Amino acid sequence: MKKLWVLLMTVFLLSSFQQVNQRTITGKVTNAEDGTPLPGVSVAIKGTSTGVATDAQGDYSINVPATGATLTFSFIGLKSVEVVVGANSVINVAMEPDATQLSEVVVTGYSTRTLRGVAAGVSTVKSERRKQRNKITSDQVFLAPEPNNEDYEGVQENIFHDATSSPLSTFSIDVDAASYSNVRRFINNGQRPPKDAVRIEEMINYFDYNYEGPGDEHPFAIHTEISSAPWNAEHRLVKIGLQGKKVDQEELPASNLVFLIDVSGSMDAANKLPLVITSMKMLVEQLRSKDRVSIVVYAGAAGIVLDPTPGDNKKKILRALDQLQAGGSTAGGQGIRLAYALAKENFRPRGNNRVILCTDGDFNVGASSNEEMEKLIEEKREDGIFLTVLGYGMGNYKDSKLEILSDKGNGNYAYIDNITEAQKVLVTEFGGTMFTIAKDVKLQVEFNPAKVSAYRLIGYENRMLKSEDFNNDKKDAGELGSGHTVTALYEIIPVGVKSEFFNVDALKYQTPSPATDGQYADELLTVKFRYKKPDGDKSLLIVHPLVDSNIALAKASDNFRWAASVAAFGMLLRESEYVKHYSFEEVIKLAQGARGEDEEGYRAEFVKMAKAFGLVAKK
Repeated sequence: MKKLWVLLMTVFLLSSFQQVNQRTITGKVTNAEDGTPLPGVSVAIKGTSTGVATDAQGDYSINVPATGATLTFSFIGLKSVEVVVGANSVINVAMEPDATQLSEVVVTGYSTRTLRGVAAGVSTVKSERRKQRNKITSDQVFLAPEPNNEDYEGVQENIFHDATSSPLSTFSIDVDAASYSNVRRFINNGQRPPKDAVRIEEMINYFDYNYEGPGDEHPFAIHTEISSAPWNAEHRLVKIGLQGKKVDQEELPASNLVFLIDVSGSMDAANKLPLVITSMKMLVEQLRSKDRVSIVVYAGAAGIVLDPTPGDNKKKILRALDQLQAGGSTAGGQGIRLAYALAKENFRPRGNNRVILCTDGDFNVGASSNEEMEKLIEEKREDGIFLTVLGYGMGNYKDSKLEILSDKGNGNYAYIDNITEAQKVLVTEFGGTMFTIAKDVKLQVEFNPAKVSAYRLIGYENRMLKSEDFNNDKKDAGELGSGHTVTALYEIIPVGVKSEFFNVDALKYQTPSPATDGQYADELLTVKFRYKKPDGDKSLLIVHPLVDSNIALAKASDNFRWAASVAAFGMLLRESEYVKHYSFEEVIKLAQGARGEDEEGYRAEFVKMAKAFGLVAKK
């Protein structure tokens, strides 16, 4: 008993000593130019690996030694600031632009977790608990430069189509946002993203547009708006927005989730498996007693780490996650088969049955080619099991493979480059990421040739469908989650406008008769939507006509101008011919005037990123 008392006193004294020798510093980081808060700024204690990042309002809080500490503040494109901690407990910092930083690789976070090998069996995986465990304590990870062996599917930008000879435009919706966070990663590392990494629709749909929700029996509401195209005043821009019904978390159906985690050697990096584990822990905190979680891992083979476990048994789930280590080759196909088999074995009728794949996509054992993965995932989606793909890492990242898995597997796809992004995808947007309210959602737009000379869809190049696919219920399309928004933009050349981008001779053998009068004379276009219920096989149809309201760009909604600014930024990154007379400065000006409420600070982050890259692009 005496020994126990001495031990407790020792622990108490050590804790008291640590508290006495530490103090908390708080403050706000702002932009010196306009006073706006700066989210995502790295705040670190100089000479240590201790640090935090500012939140959406630019605020931070960090524990420092009682004496002798110096804080460093750093952010891409801004001058780093060092402040010696004095008597004040509040340190506010204003940061100024610095073009000289942009050619450097910016270190953006840290972890000291050491990874070793993993031995995986066909049905079970046993791994020793790490002797040293360190949490990722920032929203970012300090990374050493890696060789670039990344893979992206080629994107051929959509062109203008004749509204007379080709009046129909058909595509599948896309709620994925992986491209935006991946592009952000490149820019934050002082690099120009590869053109094929830039999928404009995913950049637009990274942001929440908070449209008004549905008021009828359909699970989403439709919103349209038209104004001038910012990059070409002679052209028009049409915005089509969908707002998914927001379902309260407690009312969401019971979940049958299978975490499918890549523990191969390629995941042995600070921004891969450790970040996966942290991400999954965030997700676990959202689960309820009626939910069930299983964990499957794969390296040289695939195995079950955790049998189905109630969502409120968090200690057991977290313990299984903490045991994961990386090593070996990558049998991704085998892992997918095992995960889907486990999900099917524990299938919950009318529930949320979903596989959550966490990987860098670098499959190299068994089925591994893009074609093989597409065939495999198409087979599995017939079981009524949805897929969420979470991509991690850099250097060997296989975006093309993960995009295919998501598109073909009734799924959604996000790229997790830091803890803040994990929180956005798995906590803030939990319902949209995890719960499908409508599947196989397709859009078909019919243009009135009396009003429209030509049109082009901005983005969605990998989501285009044939006209006849719209009425084919066997044709797969995109899924919409609880509370999700989807936005699509069409650039239109009105009748009578001469454009350098569209010059087609009149048809010789055709005699089109556009609707120049009558009940459709004022309609610019008609949008048709088809969707299925999550457990349904027959689609439902919604029809929504649009009349040109001729609103000036300056009076268009914040949502319209914001989506246009992001689209323009994406086109500039892709060096599109359609914005060759537009500049990054004009993108920034348009975006700054359309930020709106921006509660989470995502739009403010975009403006800072666009400013930083605009400086790089001038060099």
